[in-house]
Amino acid sequence: FPGAQFQNVSTIEAHDKMVELGLMGPFLATVAVYEVYGGWLIFEGWEGKIKRDAGDFFLGKNFLPKDEAKANEMRLKELENGRLAMLAFSGICTQAVLTGKTWPFL
Repeated sequence: FPGAQFQNVSTIEAHDKMVELGLMGPFLATVAVYEVYGGWLIFEGWEGKIKRDAGDFFLGKNFLPKDEAKANEMRLKELENGRLAMLAFSGICTQAVLTGKTWPFL
């Protein structure tokens, strides 16, 4: 991982490589499906048909602890780790543009 077609591709060139290989269309279509699903959930919640917490897509709740306090703790951990991952990825992209080197910038 990543596949052979992405070996020796820089962080910045990865987008262009996905377009070249015809992978960007299916990737964006997958993102669009999740966005439409999220929009549908928003409207269902607005109409009062479902009770939904922010960021809850009704996927993976079976993996949460049964104890409410521990489940809330896991939700907080997931939120914090997600934010950290987004910051880390934005740092990787920024560093790649500024230095012109690929990850891990050695």
